[in-house]
Amino acid sequence: MRPSILALALAGAVACGSVAPAPPASPASAPAPAPARADDAARVIGALVPVVTVPGAVRYRLDERMAHFHVPGVSVAVVEGGRLAWARGFGVKEAGSPEAVMPATLFQAGSISKPVTATATLRLVDQRRLSLDENVNTYLRSWKVPDNELTAKASVTLRRILSHSAGTTVHGFPGYAANEPLPTLLQVLDGEKPANTKPVRVDLVPGTTSRYSGGGVTIEQLALVEVTGQAFPALLEQLVLGPLGMKDSTFEQPLPPARARAASSAHDVTGAVVPGRFHVYPEMAAAGLWTTPADLLAWAMAIAAARDGRPGAILSKAMATEMLTVQKAPFGLGPLLEGSGRAFHFGHPGEDEGFLSELVYFPATGQGAAVMINGGGGRPLLREILYAVAAEYRWPDFEPPAVTPLPMDPTALDRVVGSYEAFYEVYRVTATVRREGTRLVVSVPRLGIDSEAVFTSPTSLTTLDGGDALSIVVAPDGRVTALKFGDFEIPRSSRGP
Repeated sequence: MRPSILALALAGAVACGSVAPAPPASPASAPAPAPARADDAARVIGALVPVVTVPGAVRYRLDERMAHFHVPGVSVAVVEGGRLAWARGFGVKEAGSPEAVMPATLFQAGSISKPVTATATLRLVDQRRLSLDENVNTYLRSWKVPDNELTAKASVTLRRILSHSAGTTVHGFPGYAANEPLPTLLQVLDGEKPANTKPVRVDLVPGTTSRYSGGGVTIEQLALVEVTGQAFPALLEQLVLGPLGMKDSTFEQPLPPARARAASSAHDVTGAVVPGRFHVYPEMAAAGLWTTPADLLAWAMAIAAARDGRPGAILSKAMATEMLTVQKAPFGLGPLLEGSGRAFHFGHPGEDEGFLSELVYFPATGQGAAVMINGGGGRPLLREILYAVAAEYRWPDFEPPAVTPLPMDPTALDRVVGSYEAFYEVYRVTATVRREGTRLVVSVPRLGIDSEAVFTSPTSLTTLDGGDALSIVVAPDGRVTALKFGDFEIPRSSRGP
């Protein structure tokens, strides 16, 4: 089963020693299109696949779902047989504007920045300028990971940072509005104003637990800059974007005016344009990539080619194999890994303020897709498009989960009705559950969720719009005290019913 959309959003969405250096990566152009199959795109966008399968489920057209989720623009690219099959834009770059989304329109990729950055790190490991298993403080000069009783037991290393097992704090970053002052990278790491997140520190023994950490990836960013002496955007252009022909991609933050003209604008969950068009992310390694779906697929195909040992690949075969090997489930060295055999696939979801994206690639079959949207309320839409692509091209083992609703009496429904509230890092997350006749509706305004939910067990709910699995926390006296989304718990609010 694919990870819960809401769990990814709240929890996330995101061998020792040196190896022989890889041969220099030769310049690459955009992937050549595969022979077109008539009406492929039309069939995909004409019948999106719901994120959960229930009796009587209806397929919708893309334009219907864009309107439903307040998403002005969508960009999709599909690879079939290891070649680009098609790339298309739908809708507009900004609500109220006539300018259409095109395949070259830029979107913020959010956390998909992380595996692309990991590629640069692994190239430097291939070149023996970095080691995956050295204490990362070896490479840091202007700032060090503060030592404590936990780091005395095990070190923060690049391997652990890339696999989200370094024990570092700070899940993600909200970015900065266009008119806000920007912090330096050191201010971000120490949580000093104008940084809007907490200090990046170690609060778990490194190497023991998988916990998503954009804070750890920000340490990686500093290490890359200090080891090479180059500005981060220029370094990533040199090591990854340029060699792979990703001409519509950049890590520049803020986006230069020439690039900004080609960029989509961010929109909140209501479809309103984010003030200043989009947020700025000095945490470039974790969240700063501007790109297109076709460029993301060029990266994915290059990683698969490297694992196959093809000449001129971006990484050595050994390094690409490590990248696509589980370190701490579900992560490799950067990408999210799922499935096995022909069904093995890698990728990553992404979220920045007003942008959402997801990348999936099956190296054994040379199939994949990337979807990018400019509306913060469209998480389910990403999966609906991906499932429709998977159905059209018969991807292995990529189907929505089937859900059998469990009939519940009105008393059981009323037990869950109420308001729930929690604070998660810089975010206040509220949820409400209301009853509409015999239906339960779950609303999470921050995430644009307002969906019917069905019982799948006496203590489990699944939202039909998003496929999100909720656990109901019940006290010994039978009262419902909280809702859980994966490991994230939202207690019942004392201010609500």
